[in-house]
Amino acid sequence: MVASEIAALFFLCNVLLIGSLVQSQGLQRGFYDSICPDAEDIVRSSVEKYYNNDATIAPGLLRLHFHDCFVQGCDASVLISGSSSERTAPQNFGLRGFEVIDDAKSQLEATCPGVVSCADILALAARDSVDLTGGPSWPVPLGRRDGRISSASDAKALPSPADPVSVQRQKFAAQGLTDHDLVTLVGAHTIGQTDCALFRYRMYNFTTTGNADPSISPSFLPQLRSLCPPNGDPSRRVALDRDGAGSFDAAFFKNVRDGNAVLESDQRLWGDDATQGVVQKYAGNVRGLFGLRFAYEFPKAMVSLGSVGVKTGGQGEIRRKCSRIN
Repeated sequence: MVASEIAALFFLCNVLLIGSLVQSQGLQRGFYDSICPDAEDIVRSSVEKYYNNDATIAPGLLRLHFHDCFVQGCDASVLISGSSSERTAPQNFGLRGFEVIDDAKSQLEATCPGVVSCADILALAARDSVDLTGGPSWPVPLGRRDGRISSASDAKALPSPADPVSVQRQKFAAQGLTDHDLVTLVGAHTIGQTDCALFRYRMYNFTTTGNADPSISPSFLPQLRSLCPPNGDPSRRVALDRDGAGSFDAAFFKNVRDGNAVLESDQRLWGDDATQGVVQKYAGNVRGLFGLRFAYEFPKAMVSLGSVGVKTGGQGEIRRKCSRIN
């Protein structure tokens, strides 16, 4: 069986599995086929335009969708502007991609006014971002409606870079997501970046001892310290995947296994029996095999994430502008 046939088989399997995952959520594939047939193409063209100018927008859009779904469900509440809205919360520092969603929305309003929700645009943009970086694609179940509530105080539901696995597990479980989903979704860090400010403590003053986090590989520590010196720029961006930044693959899990994770929360996945098993499955031994397995599981986890707390039918609204409620 050639590579193209294997890829086609995996895609077909995902289509069937995704269909079964969302039947009870009120979402469906091809939701806009008859009422706004160009909707997915319009979103894709907007994502591509910005990605071609700056490839780092891809992880930004993926993170934007993740942060939206963890607070009030996947209802685009993270896009609402305001002095105390979600996007102002400390947990949402550095969120990017708002202009991509706004661009797609303005085109969709010109083509199909009042039809396509901002929440669905976010879900599609996340999928397209993964696809553009060499990751898997999948049919996105659609039909979400936009929420009317956005509060910074609710952002405490989001995972933190310093969370132990026990806390990560609680936060994911609160969204109906499993340990397997947790590890799989964290795999999105394969294309991610973070600020030195969020992990510098691991290198110089871990648990206020003045020493480095002992879980960091001794061979990786000098590299991290060169990227983020003690008095360096705290906003300097560092790739979360040591081996393949910008390319969506499973190498991230090998880094976690080998003590080469940048964030403490990522590295802790190797120290917990349940999450370690999933990391090891993806890290594997033969690159060609473990890459396909992650590519098969990630779409399912993304569909589960995208189904969290969705508003459908008569719930919520279809915003005319994503940054404010109607």
